[in-house]
Amino acid sequence: MQMPLDLPERHVLTVSQLTGLIKTNLEDAFYDIWMEGEISNLRIPTSGHIYLTLKDEASQIRAIIFKSSARNIKFELKDGIHIICHGRITVYNLRGEYQIVIDAVEPQGIGALQLAFEQLKEKLLKEGLFDTKRKRPIPLLPQKIGIITSPTGAAVRDMLNIINRRFANVHIIINPVPVQGEGAGLEIAKAIAEMNEFEDIDVLIVGRGGGSLEDLWAFNEEIVARAIYNSRIPVISAVGHEIDFTISDFVADLRAPTPSAAAELVVKNKQDLLDNLSHLFLRLRNIIKGAIDTKRAYLRELIRAVKNPAARISEYSQRIDELSMRLANSVRRYLDGLRKMADAEAGKLNALSPLAILSRGYSIAMKPPSMQIIKDAKDVQKGDEINIRLHKGEIICVVSRGKS
Repeated sequence: MQMPLDLPERHVLTVSQLTGLIKTNLEDAFYDIWMEGEISNLRIPTSGHIYLTLKDEASQIRAIIFKSSARNIKFELKDGIHIICHGRITVYNLRGEYQIVIDAVEPQGIGALQLAFEQLKEKLLKEGLFDTKRKRPIPLLPQKIGIITSPTGAAVRDMLNIINRRFANVHIIINPVPVQGEGAGLEIAKAIAEMNEFEDIDVLIVGRGGGSLEDLWAFNEEIVARAIYNSRIPVISAVGHEIDFTISDFVADLRAPTPSAAAELVVKNKQDLLDNLSHLFLRLRNIIKGAIDTKRAYLRELIRAVKNPAARISEYSQRIDELSMRLANSVRRYLDGLRKMADAEAGKLNALSPLAILSRGYSIAMKPPSMQIIKDAKDVQKGDEINIRLHKGEIICVVSRGKS
């Protein structure tokens, strides 16, 4: 067969060339995208990069989060979590596969920080960091108080004013730290460890004033929670306003709703203590006075007895005579009662006694040697010897004849 001479020239591509064209087109078209999907096949190798698959009901796509971006994710990625992510499409030349490189992630339906808070709370709860049995009491009268907070915020000024007003001569050490922003959690944890190097600090206050969830986030970091847990010194957590709760609040030995409240909790009002001491002094004085009065009255009684012992002896002798007479009368009445009871019982027994029957003229015939009572004339024969028991005495007889 003859080939036509006007065939167009074919343009043949290599695999690499085709992959390169696809890569260029895809990456140019999808360099800034948002997408949502469910995480599956999550893997985190030692490199620190995160590999996963995003899927929905009909499709799936491979994804990667490089280590530099993974550091910024506040919550823990898990299989089954539905997320919204930002990234760009790339083509992996070696396998000719496209994937999305993710640089930002947030959970769908709940804020990333809130989810991170719940995840860490559940983790530390299971480890026992919130166990109330390990929480220590705050000292009643601390001599030295450590405060870890921002040196420029209103919170530290409020705490100092309240403590000085309530108990002016207490010693305070301030360890200034940033309380929000990148690295704040690490600085707070370091400050807690530094304060524990002091031997004479009685209690620590860790906290700051109010703010958004993002502003308070340093006190939700795991490193701060573990630093509080490992503190040798009792810790009061005083973060935000009364409605704000942080992980630090759950781990600390005591949660104060505000920094000002922490200052009121950590030291008692000096005047209140003085008033209470005065009240206790008066109570103690009255108790001692009462005890002395009682002993004094007893002593007077002893002195009176010593001054006239003969009268005292006569009084006790008379008392002994009265008691002896009462005892003798009681014994006599008791014995009379027993005697009457005995007579009554004896009468009953006498009425039933065979001897009483014999006294009325009856007798008992008995056949020796067994001395069995004879109840029937047939039980004896002519010539048998029998014993007759009378009311008084006994007769031995010989049977001459019997009659039935």
